[in-house]
Amino acid sequence: MGTELLLEYLWVLLVLVALEGLLAADNALVLAIMVRHLPEEQRKKALFYGLAGAFIMRFASLFVISFLVDFWLVQALGAAYLLFISGKNLYDRFKKKEPDKSETPEKDKADAVDPETGQVSKKEFWMTVLKVEFADLAFAVDSILAAVALAVALPPTGFGHIGSLDTGQFAVVFAGGMIGLIIMRFAANIFVGLLHKRPTLEIAAFLIVGWVGVKLAVIVLANPDLAVLPEHFPHSTIWKASFYIVLVGIAVAGWFASSPKLKRNKEQSS
Repeated sequence: MGTELLLEYLWVLLVLVALEGLLAADNALVLAIMVRHLPEEQRKKALFYGLAGAFIMRFASLFVISFLVDFWLVQALGAAYLLFISGKNLYDRFKKKEPDKSETPEKDKADAVDPETGQVSKKEFWMTVLKVEFADLAFAVDSILAAVALAVALPPTGFGHIGSLDTGQFAVVFAGGMIGLIIMRFAANIFVGLLHKRPTLEIAAFLIVGWVGVKLAVIVLANPDLAVLPEHFPHSTIWKASFYIVLVGIAVAGWFASSPKLKRNKEQSS
């Protein structure tokens, strides 16, 4: 591979890593919401197993990239699920003007955790891992298609093919996707920590989860099989800018409206 071709591949790889890092922010928050109820040790395991499964799924997906455009149903289910958990949790928080202290998230967590082992049941743990896997699959479809759209424009290396892609193109897409997953994994841990330190930030978090669900729904509605929205709309500058402006707006408003746990408890006891 010549120097010029190598530099071109490295540039696209950097663009893909930046793209994956940007996408990882909202995806990681969704994962943080899903695992936040687990004790710390099990939470780390759930994210680790979810990451391992995601590696396998994304690697396998690259071999069937030509069929991924037909996977809009996965994204539709993902959108419905995210909108459901967002709506349900927001409704549960606001349905009572004076919430019953016996039904707080802390009480629910205490009931779910075995007092002897300090862990949730195996069934609850593996159900959480399954949810993490499903969420990543829903995110992966659009992520991989976007990555392939960039990679196929690269000149072929002449080193053969893997699946439907040139070996060099496959390597770039795979590397970008795997780095994005690692970023998502560590970002999810950071978000979980923030949610524990600022419990009231969960309201903004669930609003963002719902907004990510809207993003997936827009992608589904623009699928050629449905054609409710123009096919190019989810990738347009207007929609992408609007999505991230709203997302950042929710996050900033939620941050300033929330208060640290220790400070909040002190104010309540005084």
